[in-house]
Amino acid sequence: MELIDNVSKTLKDDLSEEIEKGSKVSIAAACFSIYAFQELKKQLKNVKELRFIFTAPTFVKEKAKREKREFYIPRQTRERSLYGSEFEVKLRNEMTQKAIAKECAEWIKQKAVFKSNITNENMMGFMNVDDKSYMPLNGFTTVDLGCERGNNAYYMVQKTDVSMSQAYISLFEQIWSDKAKLQEVRDEVIDSITTVYNENSSDYIYFVTLYNIFNEFLEDVSEDVLPNEAAGFKDSKIWNILYNFQKDASLAIINKLEKYNGCILADSVGLGKTFTALSVMKYYENRNKSVLVLCPKKLANNWNTYKDNYMNNPIAADRMRYDVLFHTDLSREVVSQMAWIWTD
Repeated sequence: MELIDNVSKTLKDDLSEEIEKGSKVSIAAACFSIYAFQELKKQLKNVKELRFIFTAPTFVKEKAKREKREFYIPRQTRERSLYGSEFEVKLRNEMTQKAIAKECAEWIKQKAVFKSNITNENMMGFMNVDDKSYMPLNGFTTVDLGCERGNNAYYMVQKTDVSMSQAYISLFEQIWSDKAKLQEVRDEVIDSITTVYNENSSDYIYFVTLYNIFNEFLEDVSEDVLPNEAAGFKDSKIWNILYNFQKDASLAIINKLEKYNGCILADSVGLGKTFTALSVMKYYENRNKSVLVLCPKKLANNWNTYKDNYMNNPIAADRMRYDVLFHTDLSREVVSQMAWIWTD
């Protein structure tokens, strides 16, 4: 038995000596990084086969509803570790990711098979190279190989020889053949790595960026807080003169009002905040709600224009019926929200 401290001798150094042409490599770990492949590329290209088990569900369809927060290595993080973990930022910044990913994907197609744990059972990480075993192994990354400094105070790996490694070899074979515990995800891994070097359109990059920014908010959308189209607000004059971005804003405002009982509409000057607000007000008027506009006294005529039968009122056909009061009038102290009547 030998103890590798990843200081005087790294796991990469030892594997470089142990992995030979025709070797059989078996790994059970939380994640796989293309940069770890890059470090051992010369050796891995000559192996007979490499079998990899993701020790927690990765690249598989989730049976349960995804929680907003995961207090273990999140599956999204595990999957993204393919193109570099959080401690491999320096390597990602070297702009070699595309070439490495392409080479790694081709190697996987020829030499590797990936499976994922599909149960809630914990699996310990370890690695077998022919008749040698290494444990523990958190992930197959440059940090675990000792090439990069992670956030571990120490990371010692135990290497066992033939007499002791047989138990790990048998354990891997047993788990690998258990269809109730594992699901093959090789194609999913290849597809994920392929996205790194594929040329993508600007539209695709834009929408992927939006999704990654807002995907958690999609879970908050439900029919309970979405505008009820039966109210007929989309048949109104104001709705049909809005631009698409204003319509999106209007629907989002209604969603926030229904969920949080409040919303702030803020945008640059001249982008139609007034018309967007009027469309929201029309929605609630169609639902027989009372609408009150509080504004500075000098803006009262502006708001009254859209509810009175003026020739310059572009939405006169909607017959808006909201009330207008001045929030700058400090002579009144209490307002009855039912009838919009100020009382002293």
